[in-house]
Amino acid sequence: MTLVLAAIVSVQSGAAVATTLFDELGPTGTVLARLGFAALVLVAIWRPSLRGVRGTRLRDVALFGVALAAMNTSFYLSLDRIPLGIAVTLEFVGPLGVALVGSRRRSDLLWVAMAAGGILLLAPTPGGGLDALGVGLALLAGAFWAAYIVLSERIGRSFAGGQGLALAMCVAAILLLGPGIVDGGGELLDPALLAVGFAVAMLSSAIPYSLEMEALRRLPRGTFGVLMSLEPGVAATVGLIGLDQALAAREVIAIVLVVIASAGALSSARTAVTEA
Repeated sequence: MTLVLAAIVSVQSGAAVATTLFDELGPTGTVLARLGFAALVLVAIWRPSLRGVRGTRLRDVALFGVALAAMNTSFYLSLDRIPLGIAVTLEFVGPLGVALVGSRRRSDLLWVAMAAGGILLLAPTPGGGLDALGVGLALLAGAFWAAYIVLSERIGRSFAGGQGLALAMCVAAILLLGPGIVDGGGELLDPALLAVGFAVAMLSSAIPYSLEMEALRRLPRGTFGVLMSLEPGVAATVGLIGLDQALAAREVIAIVLVVIASAGALSSARTAVTEA
């Protein structure tokens, strides 16, 4: 439990710091700095070997790298358009979907309706202040988050320590080289900006992903998901304190609905697995 909570606070703090780089590096350049530094640190720590990485293991590493690159890029692009708490709430449809797939209880309809109600409250309206593209990108990030959860569990079981994560992070960084350099340009060579990028990498990638991998080794996926349902609330709090992103009453209600729905659905999935 402590591992998951620490990962949540770390990744949301890192997201808040990352927004300070958008003006200079752009969202994609920021993702490149984050994943690039995270890959270097993880490789230095775990010293992964490619020996024996073939077939299914190689495929899983490649898919995990794609999921990492796509999830982070779409999320940062959304974060450039909508507040942190709202972006994470919309992104959380991914873990919620994973939980619902794993459970077949009638009560799940209640959680689906509650989550749908929260998301509808966040839906852009004519004349509203919420960016439609930002909302779509956050939902796309949620889809890749679902893939991340499934692949992270698989990688954690087939590789020792964080070796699989380190290899996948290298794949993700390589995929972002082109778009990141185009977006960030020469600013990617600025030592001050790179120092902030390193901090983002530690807070948002290296530390939380390692903690989550260890947590998934110790906890059932359902229990892990229930704890992760706190993420939208933590994100809204970090956004308010760190970025001065105050939310309207409707947006706060929407976040609460999604958090409750996620916790309920994930708890139901955990119970279903236990009884199976």
